[in-house]
Amino acid sequence: MVKDMIIKTMSFKVWQTLTIVGVPKAGIKEFSVNIGPDEEDIALHINPRFNIHYDENKVVCNTRQEGKWKEEYRQGSFPFEYEKEFKMIIKFTPAEFQVTLSDGSKFQFPNRFGAHRYPVIRIAGDVRISRVEIS
Repeated sequence: MVKDMIIKTMSFKVWQTLTIVGVPKAGIKEFSVNIGPDEEDIALHINPRFNIHYDENKVVCNTRQEGKWKEEYRQGSFPFEYEKEFKMIIKFTPAEFQVTLSDGSKFQFPNRFGAHRYPVIRIAGDVRISRVEIS
């Protein structure tokens, strides 16, 4: 199981699509996908929460800049299940990240930094990743 995967060799650029396929380990409380300019600042933090921080079966998104978290966004759909494969598709536009989850639900999250390229992709938590692809 991957506890922390950091990819610095695949820059994510405007008009590209990032696809992540994986399986959450049974019993985990959460995992996250983080996209940003470096390992500290995060333009897009997608945090599926099974049961942590007073959230149960919620997808929470946020941005961290200069060590401070900004306003959270909570997505209604939660298509994640223990030991079942998920697929997350993130399309990057100049204004926002357009996210599609396994059940077909979609949401947008603003590109709060306004950058056109993010060189760091980090996946954290007990989740087995089978595919990370930028197209």
